[in-house]
Amino acid sequence: MNWKQYQNELIALAAFVIMLFAYSYKHAKVTAHMEDSKAVEASIEEIKEVVALKKVWADKNINQKVEALHTLVPSSKLKWSKTGKKLTANYVKLSANELNKLITKILNLPVGISILEVNKIDATYKVELKCKW
Repeated sequence: MNWKQYQNELIALAAFVIMLFAYSYKHAKVTAHMEDSKAVEASIEEIKEVVALKKVWADKNINQKVEALHTLVPSSKLKWSKTGKKLTANYVKLSANELNKLITKILNLPVGISILEVNKIDATYKVELKCKW
C-alpha cells in the first residue's frame, strides 16, 4: 500500500482524533470545575448557616425567652423546675389553643430539646419538656 497516496486523508484523520481528545479533555475539565464551584457554594452556605446559628445561640436573653414559657399558661397547669441552663417543665390540662401557643413558642426558642412529649388525655393535653441551652 502506498502511504503517499493517502497522506492528506491520514493527516486529516489524525487531526480529527486529536480534536476529539481535546474536546473530551476540555469537557472533563469544565465539568470538574463546575462540580468544584458547586461544592464551594455549598460550603459557603453551610458557613453562613453556622454563623447565623452562633449569633442565635450567643444571645444573652435566652433565659428571659425561656422564662416566657412560665407565663404562657396559668401556674395551676404548670410544674416548673429550672436549674442553671436546664429546664424541666410539665404542663397538664392544656386546651388545644394553649398547646398550639406553647409548642410554637418552644420550637422558636434557641434551646436544645432533649424531651418533648405531648399526650392527649380526653379533650386536654399533657406536655413534658426538658431542654438546655
